[in-house]
Amino acid sequence: MAESMKGLKRTARCAEITEEYIGKTVTLMGWVAKCRNKGGIVFVDLRDRSGIIQIVTESEGADKRWGSLKPESAIAVVGTVRRRSAVNPHMKTGTIEVSPTELRVLSEAQTPPFLIQNGIDTREDLRLRYRYLDLRRPELQHKIMFRAAVVEMIRQFLSGEGFLDIETPTLIKSTPEGARDYLVPSRVHPGEFYALPQSPQLLKQLLMCSGMDRYYQIARCYRDEDLRADRQPEFTQVDMELSFVDQDDVIDINTRLLTYLTGKMPAKMRELEFPEDLIKGIEKAHEELEAHGIGRITWQDAMDFYGSDKPDLRFGMKIIDVSDTVRGCGFGVFTNALENGGVVRGLNVKGSGDMGRKQIDKLTEIAKTYGARGLAYVQLKSDGTVKSSFAKFMTEDEMSALIRAMGGEKGDLLLFAADKFKVVCASLGALRLHLGEELGLIDHNEFRFVWVVDFPLLEWSDEERRFLAMHHPFTMPNEDDWKNIDSDPGSVRAQAYDIVLNGVEMGGGSIRIHMDDVQEKMLEVLGFTPERAQEQFGFLLTAFKYGVPPHAGLAYGLDRMIMLFSGSDSIRDVIAFPKVKDASDLMMDAPSAVDPKQLEELSLKTDVREDADPKGSDS
Repeated sequence: MAESMKGLKRTARCAEITEEYIGKTVTLMGWVAKCRNKGGIVFVDLRDRSGIIQIVTESEGADKRWGSLKPESAIAVVGTVRRRSAVNPHMKTGTIEVSPTELRVLSEAQTPPFLIQNGIDTREDLRLRYRYLDLRRPELQHKIMFRAAVVEMIRQFLSGEGFLDIETPTLIKSTPEGARDYLVPSRVHPGEFYALPQSPQLLKQLLMCSGMDRYYQIARCYRDEDLRADRQPEFTQVDMELSFVDQDDVIDINTRLLTYLTGKMPAKMRELEFPEDLIKGIEKAHEELEAHGIGRITWQDAMDFYGSDKPDLRFGMKIIDVSDTVRGCGFGVFTNALENGGVVRGLNVKGSGDMGRKQIDKLTEIAKTYGARGLAYVQLKSDGTVKSSFAKFMTEDEMSALIRAMGGEKGDLLLFAADKFKVVCASLGALRLHLGEELGLIDHNEFRFVWVVDFPLLEWSDEERRFLAMHHPFTMPNEDDWKNIDSDPGSVRAQAYDIVLNGVEMGGGSIRIHMDDVQEKMLEVLGFTPERAQEQFGFLLTAFKYGVPPHAGLAYGLDRMIMLFSGSDSIRDVIAFPKVKDASDLMMDAPSAVDPKQLEELSLKTDVREDADPKGSDS
């Protein structure tokens, strides 16, 4: 039977007990991590979020329940702190232990479905179904505690820079342009709906209209996106907006924020026992940020050299454009791609000239998953011989010129893709990252930041047969390019910027449109009629008539930020209660059917197709 903790007050958390407590009586509360009976002497490891302390009971006069404590039971212990005879250097409390005088079993536990310890090899869906148990594991607890500490650091920095922490509504107007909204039916307005915010974008712009000047928020956001392995339907943004600033101002403040964070993180990470190599990597990144800041690369250069607008700069292997070199050569795959407006580009994989055919075939399959029709290759073998998949179609001079253009040397593997620009970028960019991992070129304890700037304002959608905003419809165009908005919309650059870390977009933002005529023209280019623009964005367009200041902003994905800095493989590791990739919550069994009366009150009826996919457990 569970006992009460009445009359007891916890002295401190387990790992907060130090040698200064030796000889003192303490009251500790936590969970039984381990219980070992060694011939009448019982050793109990008591665990809470701070760590573990050892409780040792001798047989004579001891409470008989000590030897039968079940793992994960919640207990309270009163006892005296004493010095351990055998020091454990791997524990914070390895020099002390507690000799108990009282035990209370506050809640006895059943046998858990998996071991509560670090490094377990248990199916993720099982761990997520019992997430409250999974969160007892120190490695996960430490990541959640690290997340909380980083949020506090962010608040301290932004408050010191004059930002106001302002909450914005989470029941807002649906303005579909981009990902799908999560909709919330209104009971008092039958047939009408709120939307959950994909971001506080329009609201924070309106805060700038109101004169708040500098705003930030740790904001919950929601996007009803198609299934992706490492996306969450609800996520957290570090959201900010500033008035009377330009792009350099926003980049400066956020470079200083990242410098501040990387300077503060190591101490907390050591306290939470993160790997020392990871901590040293962050310390090195901090030194680089203090000395040199963060470099910039244009969107065009990022795509040309790395095949991605979120380039991983921890290793080289840049993509090389050989379109001019092979123009007019005898290889039809190259010439046909160029005649159809495409490009021919390649990767020089240093030291891999002797790679086997099966490995090259595997690389080809990877490229095909990104739209490429195949890969052409040249092997400059270590014995001096040359083997190529297309040599018979080219003259000796053409092949020599191609090898020179690629910087090819004995021992290199040259890989080529020929297709439309987007396809070549996607396929070679993916191959570059794959090879970086396979060949051990990436130091996972290195942190390389870069600002990506000068994005296109618009991108063409073949599916919708119209231009879409690459970021969102409120991004300010490059003033020099705006004159081309009617004649060549695709050439107009945006005043937009992303902060990228190790090949992951950690945050992004832009200068906002603050002129009503530019905003109206932007919506027109995106296919909005004046009536539809007024219907969806009338509140913003009206605000623009009352002296809106030039303003800009940026938002970080907090989950991604913590994942990267904590060395985690998945954002699910740094979210207390994540969902799996089909947007379901395995622990709460959500989403779920609701009582028909609730639907009736909301004036709703469901019409679920019989062939609709059932909720699964694929994580």
